Amino acid sequence: MAKKKVFVSFDYDNDKHYKFLLEAWDAHPDFDFKFSDLSSKEINSWKIPTVKGALTKKINNATYTVVLVGEEANKTHEDSKEIGHKNWLNFEIAKSKDNKNKLVAVKLDKGNESPEEVLGAGAKWAMSFNRDAIVKALNEA
Repeated sequence: MAKKKVFVSFDYDNDKHYKFLLEAWDAHPDFDFKFSDLSSKEINSWKIPTVKGALTKKINNATYTVVLVGEEANKTHEDSKEIGHKNWLNFEIAKSKDNKNKLVAVKLDKGNESPEEVLGAGAKWAMSFNRDAIVKALNEA
């Protein structure tokens, strides 16, 4: 099975451990979970135009975007006006839609509010963070 080129959209401050778990699943030889992580590693800048450019480049190199829907996934960012969207997740989803990436949304908890940009976007959903649900959603996307 070829690896899927995946950009992972997540709240770095609150949900990075879930992203690291995806990487561990991919690295483990006994897990049937394969993806090429095209997410930005830490971007060494606080300048919003620089961050937007780096994220857009990574998103445009991917064919899938996995959105980790954490507790603060739809919270308004203090720099939302400069970002051009409610927060970075919504920016990343909008750019993914522009690039025609296949969208997969993963609820980290069923009660978490989804980012506005993913609603009505034809995303496949995993209603919990488990390997089987995520693999199924990726394969159906």
